[in-house]
Amino acid sequence: MSVFDKPMCCSSGVCGPEPDEELMRFSADLEWLRKQGITVRRFNPAQEPGAFTGDPVVRRALQERGAGCLPLVVWGKDVITAGAFPDRNELVRVLGLSPLVNAGGAR
Repeated sequence: MSVFDKPMCCSSGVCGPEPDEELMRFSADLEWLRKQGITVRRFNPAQEPGAFTGDPVVRRALQERGAGCLPLVVWGKDVITAGAFPDRNELVRVLGLSPLVNAGGAR
């Protein structure tokens, strides 16, 4: 899974004196996915602009919707969400995971 974030000061966006609660929730969900065996890559346009221009799905979304499509969450060639972070239930559904999977691996 690839996450193409809005520009942020750091790679996770959960730094600073008042971190964004939605970003904290999503970061926890990404960590949960990693524990299920899902490879997660996260890109920040300020630090990795080539990831945005080099991916045809992201390039097309940016051409059609502009920066309003960010954050963009992509699984393979499919857009999971554009303009918002998915919640864990949506990730479970899209990725075909069981919400009751333990931290030991994917099903």
